[in-house]
Amino acid sequence: MTRSIRWRLVAAGAFAIAVALALSGMGLAVLFERHVERVAVADLQARALALAAMVQPNGEAGASLRAPPDDPLYDQPFSGHYWQVMLGDELRRSRSLWDYTLPTPQPPPPPGESAVRALAGPQGEPLLAVEQGLLVGRGAVPLRIIVASDRDELALARRGFLGDLLPYLGLLGAALLLASWLQITVGLEPLQQVGARVAALGSGARPRIGQDLPTEVIPLATEIDKLLDARDRELDRARHRAANLAHGFKTPLQALLGDAARLSSRGEAEIARSVEAIANQMRRHVDRELARARIQSGRARQSAEPGTITAKLVGVLRRTPQGAGIDWQIAIPPGLYARIDPDDLTEALGALLENAMRHAGRSVHVSARAQGGRVLIAIRDDGPGVPEADLQRLTQRGLSLDPDGEGQGIGLAVVADIVDAAHGELRLANADPGFLAELYLDAAPPVPPGGPPSPFPKYS
Repeated sequence: MTRSIRWRLVAAGAFAIAVALALSGMGLAVLFERHVERVAVADLQARALALAAMVQPNGEAGASLRAPPDDPLYDQPFSGHYWQVMLGDELRRSRSLWDYTLPTPQPPPPPGESAVRALAGPQGEPLLAVEQGLLVGRGAVPLRIIVASDRDELALARRGFLGDLLPYLGLLGAALLLASWLQITVGLEPLQQVGARVAALGSGARPRIGQDLPTEVIPLATEIDKLLDARDRELDRARHRAANLAHGFKTPLQALLGDAARLSSRGEAEIARSVEAIANQMRRHVDRELARARIQSGRARQSAEPGTITAKLVGVLRRTPQGAGIDWQIAIPPGLYARIDPDDLTEALGALLENAMRHAGRSVHVSARAQGGRVLIAIRDDGPGVPEADLQRLTQRGLSLDPDGEGQGIGLAVVADIVDAAHGELRLANADPGFLAELYLDAAPPVPPGGPPSPFPKYS
């Protein structure tokens, strides 16, 4: 999730930077164009005043126009640089205009002032023009001077400016994008820490998020830890209620079995068998609920060693009459640990080993190995196996491997609950011959020396 947020923020930042740089580029281009136009207008004004030197005062006779100054810029026809001088009715034009006369907008500018015009050139091109108005001689003869240049030169200057500017805008954008990425990465680091610790909670590596985090995320971590505490308390209460309820049924069931025995001694054998069957069935349900109540779903952070647990369980089962005749083959390497509470693994393996012992012909094989980041524990017997129709039913919650047998195992339903609480998987299959039960559990690091030993309340 954090990665998704980061890249969305980076994408949004990149878009904002691109928009800002594009607007900045357009704004700088407009400013540059205005500046170039102001410089061009100032140059045209200077050239217009220079052309005023063509006026030759003639005293009382007024004034006349002398030969224009020699300027190659205005000698080439249609060069894009033009001038036009009108003294009264007398008109002079630059050679570059050839036979074209620039339009003279009305009204003319006041004497001594200039006006910026937008005119059409000899070939229809847009021109930037400055018209200067003057009065000459004692007779106050009006003088109009127009100096113009092609606007394409301004556009070329603008394009050249943008061409020089774009690489620098690109470098600036890359620098801003890098700064944005660094800022987002540093800003999201506290959330990454929280995310890593939440993942550690799920894997069981940490009991709580803790308070050793940046100040900004401590309230979030505190609330999550409070929710976890409340969940654990509620789970404990639920387990205690289930255990109390199951224990509450123990005494009445024992009394029913006593009544069944008395009925049998009085000759009511059929009624006694019926009562005893019902009581035994209820007792199995109670035993299963007691086992479910002991599942430590909130203690997934603990680890258990399958080899040690299996050795102790098999040692207990070998002391039973049926287990003494079984060839127990154990192939579990030392130092292999699974992410599960030791009590829960003891309950699950004990149930599977008891079932394998009851259905085995001569041998039971137990093995375990690391497989990727998981631990595979396999229990296989050489018995008749299970009919395929029943094999499909065994995966359904609430069914046991031998629901009508005499064993005291907790059944596959509770084994499935234990494995599910440890975020593992239970797989059942016929081994041809025999029956195979496989437990897939998350691997865990070895318990450090001096760590708490694994308890075995039921089978040790």
